[in-house]
Amino acid sequence: MPRSVPPLPGLPRYTRWDLVPDGLYTRSQLDRQGLKPGPGIEPVGQVLYHGNCYAPLYETAAAVAKRPCTPAQRAALDRARGLQHECRRCGVRGEEPLGKGRYCDGCRYVVTMWEQHEQAQVLARELVAGTGAVLLVVDVEPGALPAAQAVAVVAVHDGHALYAAPAGEYGTAERDAVLDELDALLADRRVIREPTFMGPASRYPDALLRLPDQPIQLGPDPLHPWATRSTLDPAVAGIWSAWFGWTDSPGSTIPSVPRDGQPVPWTRSLDVVADGRSMAGVLHRIADGTEPVWSRAAWRTCQVDDGRFGG
Repeated sequence: MPRSVPPLPGLPRYTRWDLVPDGLYTRSQLDRQGLKPGPGIEPVGQVLYHGNCYAPLYETAAAVAKRPCTPAQRAALDRARGLQHECRRCGVRGEEPLGKGRYCDGCRYVVTMWEQHEQAQVLARELVAGTGAVLLVVDVEPGALPAAQAVAVVAVHDGHALYAAPAGEYGTAERDAVLDELDALLADRRVIREPTFMGPASRYPDALLRLPDQPIQLGPDPLHPWATRSTLDPAVAGIWSAWFGWTDSPGSTIPSVPRDGQPVPWTRSLDVVADGRSMAGVLHRIADGTEPVWSRAAWRTCQVDDGRFGG
């Protein structure tokens, strides 16, 4: 139901049902009497209902009888109404209509998780097939300054390292040169990052733009758009978690990187080129369908299989 239906201009408004004159009815009220507004008949008033919605009112004298349903039409309508209570996937019937999609709660969960699983593969195939997608891997671990800082750009398509260099310290000419190189190299490329809500925070590219104790700046960086944190940007962790099918809690439809001892399938080291190639391998395996899925993923544990889900 809409939150509000604005009033029609130029028509009388009635703010309570008891104020509506005799002979004026809404479409629903006419329908219950077997009537409908006649051809070309316009409403002559409107009544307020649900606090902020206005329903048009029509004169009974201008209404006409509705064409009765044939037995075949009535049977088809009855079947359609009955199907609204029946899950299209497992066939279980509920007391209330199931609404859009016509899935019961259990099947809606399975279908949602499966769709995200499929979308992860579609995205991985898109990234693997193109030559413009790259992985940007950084290591700016605050506790290891300055020796362990490094940055690499690795092509997703073939794992070739397009750029690798020490990141340099913040505010130095060496760091400025790295940023200039990344600005030029990543200008027309699709940039994939490693993390999505997972540590270490130093793996985020925007760590190259600030000191470790500086707050994260929200919003796009006009000088270095590749460093912007955005939920719209693809990340290896996000693609893999949707494929893997693990969630933080039963019934959740938000894929997560597991925290139950399951390791991520790419390396996390100070060798950023090797890490980038490892992540590219994960995307290739997702694209090929050979990357393992959680043994308790929703579509593996469901009892009913309609052919769409593996088991």
